[in-house]
Amino acid sequence: MKNLAITGLILLSLSVLLFYLTANNFTLNDLGMPHIMGILGGIGIGLIIGGMVGYVSKGSAIKAEQKRKEFQKLQQEKEELEKRAADIARREAELDAANQNPQL
Repeated sequence: MKNLAITGLILLSLSVLLFYLTANNFTLNDLGMPHIMGILGGIGIGLIIGGMVGYVSKGSAIKAEQKRKEFQKLQQEKEELEKRAADIARREAELDAANQNPQL
């Protein structure tokens, strides 16, 4: 993403440089430098904005993935704790039953 932004900045600066080097009377009938400068400037700005948006969306996706993994881990830990609690409750019930009915 950083490479896109750097490339966009280079193209944008190139279009500004070309504009100042050829700053004479531009007409719409001429297909030449102004069109090339506009295209380069548009590409540069598009790459800068695209790089920023891509960087932000990638960061958001990574954070969402981390939250999802953490949630799954917590669910697994909860299931393990519930199993342990059920096992402990079963053992206590067996001990209570054994203490109430001693077989001599």
